[in-house]
Amino acid sequence: MNDNIPVITLLTDFGLQDEYVGVMKGVILSINPRVHIVDIIHNITRHDVKQAALALNASFRYFPKGSIHVVVVDPGVGGKRKVICLQQEGHFFVAPDNGVLTMVIQDEKVERICTITNRKYFLKPTSHTFHGRDIFAPAAAHLSKGVDMLRLGQEVALSDVTRLEIPEALVSATDELVGTVIAIDHFGNLVTNISQVAFERFKDDASLKEVVIRMGRHKIHGVSKSYDSAKTGCPVAVFGSRNLLEISLNQGDARSYFKASIGQTVRLKLSR
Repeated sequence: MNDNIPVITLLTDFGLQDEYVGVMKGVILSINPRVHIVDIIHNITRHDVKQAALALNASFRYFPKGSIHVVVVDPGVGGKRKVICLQQEGHFFVAPDNGVLTMVIQDEKVERICTITNRKYFLKPTSHTFHGRDIFAPAAAHLSKGVDMLRLGQEVALSDVTRLEIPEALVSATDELVGTVIAIDHFGNLVTNISQVAFERFKDDASLKEVVIRMGRHKIHGVSKSYDSAKTGCPVAVFGSRNLLEISLNQGDARSYFKASIGQTVRLKLSR
């Protein structure tokens, strides 16, 4: 770790109604009171590992190198799944091995991975149901004090890490770019798996106005640069902060407007 105050981020599906998040912070501060704790999000849909993977990948690079990211979206807590520590791009991740790190490791830039099995760094007694308090939080706190991650457990290969099936947008036989809704944010924006890179490759030299987006019986003509490119209450397609195509409603809720859900198909076609 560097000489700056270490940063530990927390990303969970715990919500804020119960004491769980506060207790994790208490454990961390008891081990290292000289740490800066940042809440990324605590209202991940319960047990939604894929949503957590997307949120983590969209956020971790905006923190200083050396930051430790603790992810507790862990429906398999107390079962056979492993707890792992992973180092990549100068960041550390403490998470269940359930696929929540899929997006982080997709570029194959992982530096080191280990299981977290050394009970010296666990809280005692160790609960079977609250590993966020008893394993994840203390492991992160010890890392923030400069403990080498390989002291937490045995090094493992990248091929041993569990991965989720994240669907990719593909060009169909009818020359459509076909994607799906993979997330719906707080504003009701429908986030698709159509990346800006895939989109630019698909449209080639066509203009943004020549792209027609179809979702069910609805059509949006053109991809815009901002939400207010459409009239208030009207649908609009934009590339959001994750560089993924979003189907939105200017100052409205696209989820309700389109009666949309995760997994819904989105099709793009050129009008020329």
